[in-house]
Amino acid sequence: MTTGARWHIKGSLLAGCNCDWGCPCNFNAPPTYGNCEGPYVWYIDEGRLGDVSLDGFWVCIAQTFPGALHEGQGTCQFIIDARADDRQREALLTLLNGDVGGVFEIFASITDTFLEPVYGNFEGEIKSLDSWVTVPGYLELRLSPIKNPVTGDVEEVKLVNPTGITSFESDMGTSLVCRYTGGIQHDHPDKYAEFAPFEYGGS
Repeated sequence: MTTGARWHIKGSLLAGCNCDWGCPCNFNAPPTYGNCEGPYVWYIDEGRLGDVSLDGFWVCIAQTFPGALHEGQGTCQFIIDARADDRQREALLTLLNGDVGGVFEIFASITDTFLEPVYGNFEGEIKSLDSWVTVPGYLELRLSPIKNPVTGDVEEVKLVNPTGITSFESDMGTSLVCRYTGGIQHDHPDKYAEFAPFEYGGS
């Protein structure tokens, strides 16, 4: 897959981690508990790398860092949607490896160890902070809005960040389930979660 090809992907981002609600990493501060681990999951509504269509596919980067993200030394594993054919798998790996730039190049630059990618059967529903996604044997991520601890009412919390890396505006929530059981192991219910639209591209 040529790395000079024009590319564009657009869709929805789901994420969770081990930090408390709000996640200090959003503000370039140290993680709540010193380290950082969790999955980023992208659902691609519309996408293309060169002449390869990527519409309708899921991808995931599960990762762990000993400290703050910007300090690097990360370990990650990709999950690629098993429905993709050989050319689509190659295109998705080209994106995730950061070979064509964008947000994925930033993730690659802070990662020291890349575990063997896996190909999984994604199931999920895109519904803002009620979204969920599972990959049997690897991933379960279920989001929920933050609720007021006294009244139980939903708190609508948004982060607007024009210089954000993964998105410019996200809905901030909590995880009902945030579990990864592939080459990286973590389980962080009732911690930070987010949902956001995304649109990336380059040439």
